[in-house]
Amino acid sequence: MIAPAVRFPLWGGTVDVAVTDAAALPDAERTARSVLAAVDRACSRFRPDSELARVERSGARQPVGAVLAALVDAALRIAEVTGGLVDPTVSVAALGYDRDIAALPADLPHRPVVRPAPGWGRVEWWPARRMLRVPPGVRLDLGATAKAWAADRAADTIAARYAVGALVSVAGDVAMAGPAPDGGWRVGVGDDHERPAPGDPVVTVGGGGLATSGTARRTWRRGGAVVHHIVDPRTGWSAGPVWRTVSVAAGRCVDANAASTAAVVRGADAPDWLTGARLPARLVAVDGTVRTVAGWPS
Repeated sequence: MIAPAVRFPLWGGTVDVAVTDAAALPDAERTARSVLAAVDRACSRFRPDSELARVERSGARQPVGAVLAALVDAALRIAEVTGGLVDPTVSVAALGYDRDIAALPADLPHRPVVRPAPGWGRVEWWPARRMLRVPPGVRLDLGATAKAWAADRAADTIAARYAVGALVSVAGDVAMAGPAPDGGWRVGVGDDHERPAPGDPVVTVGGGGLATSGTARRTWRRGGAVVHHIVDPRTGWSAGPVWRTVSVAAGRCVDANAASTAAVVRGADAPDWLTGARLPARLVAVDGTVRTVAGWPS
């Protein structure tokens, strides 16, 4: 069964919304757009009027809304469980990614001076009271988790509100909720979720989350060097050239994204780490060699 679906551009990529009942698709699209707009207002680093930007400018403890609170909770939890390899205090802006990817110059002059991330432990967060302080000199970039969290939230909301099975993909991070269509959801996996290449695998998934992190897209040049958006918090520079893409399946898209991003940063020992965590994954090395672990279908 091919589920009714719609696609629209957002955040330098595309969003796909699919449901098991065609009649619910217009409402599902509106719901997804509403969820994504709320996330953008809460934490966009390209909007000076975002709630997070307001908190950072203040330098003081500030109350935050429910969406930003959930995003901060998710980001700090993921930083902890990945041992700091997915850290919301990394700075892709220091590498030149300070605007929408489509607006970046082809080659930014000068190689930047980069430093290790300040560290997620410096973020002051009181979850019970929804109070947040970002100390001076620290900036929060929730992008590594926000789009996956948004996919989870949108899929959950659509499934519950309209009593349908729902799939929401945000820039290739896929969340599924409610009953799957007959035969399951068919999801393509590759370097570019917008332009699948011949031979890219398609997997059948019954639910949960599926995320792909990679270094083939969202790249630019800085001082003659090719850089990408996955930053190693330990160095402040783009993660080393070991994996071109890593795809991970998990119970939630936000957890799949955390694992796929951490695997790119971990480098050569990522397969053993994913196997130990029992997370099915497909890893593609920079030379095109493919490795699967923990039950990823062959």
